[in-house]
Amino acid sequence: MVTEGKIPPAVRDYFKAIIANGNPFKAPQKLRGKWAESTEIQPFSNQEYLFYVGCVGSYDEVGSEMARSVGTLLYESGLSIGILGSQETCDGNEVKVLGETGLFSQLAEDNIRKFKEKSVKKIITLDPHALNAFKKEYPKLGGNFNVFHYTEILAGLIKEKRIALSDYRAKVTYHDPCYLGRHNLIYAPPREILKHIPGLELVEMRRNNVNAFCCGGGGGNFFTDILGAEKNSPGRVRIREAIETGARIIAVACPSCAKMLTDAVKMEEQEDKLEVLNIAEIVRRARSK
Repeated sequence: MVTEGKIPPAVRDYFKAIIANGNPFKAPQKLRGKWAESTEIQPFSNQEYLFYVGCVGSYDEVGSEMARSVGTLLYESGLSIGILGSQETCDGNEVKVLGETGLFSQLAEDNIRKFKEKSVKKIITLDPHALNAFKKEYPKLGGNFNVFHYTEILAGLIKEKRIALSDYRAKVTYHDPCYLGRHNLIYAPPREILKHIPGLELVEMRRNNVNAFCCGGGGGNFFTDILGAEKNSPGRVRIREAIETGARIIAVACPSCAKMLTDAVKMEEQEDKLEVLNIAEIVRRARSK
């Protein structure tokens, strides 16, 4: 359909934005690392891990806050991480999902070349979408790296007691991101993190783990909004499912989910009942001072 030009205008414009600006937000490349300016995280220079943030984490307001909280927590735990900042390039996962395989190959090959030039061996991704591209698609193009989602790393740090946790009394439900769960079968680490927090009560939504329900941002819909935001849109349905659990916090592990569900809470007028927090922020609240 892409080859024949039979795609919705929103998808066409998404591809054009990537080609022209390197990101779907039509923002300058020099601003890609702006989220890290208030942190002590340094540019990548032979650190153990490259912390790859992605487009949503770099440019979206909610995503950037998530990038700061995750990056800061990893850095303060003593992990050796560095970022590409303004040199980071779109991972291309949604580009491929939406059918523009030529553009995806171009983005992937650019990233693979850059990673190899910088001797990157291990990558921590903020975004499960990037995790999916790096683990499943890049090896086909010669890009073989050890790739982890940040929740996998955090779970390990907590088990090793490199992050000390104090009592944090809260009733929390966890939303499984599609590209972390059903696409890459990573269900346990986020839950292990939450279960390690003293005083925190984890309750599951009716649809969870392998049967979890999408936030509505997958398949490129985060950028194209093909589905819209009417009453029965995925994000709003998911918020109603979270409210049913009695939880006061819905924990997320993906910047796209964070944005979609934050907006859905507002549309459902549930700001006084439910707070959307990424898992790293919950851990930061629970850290021993």
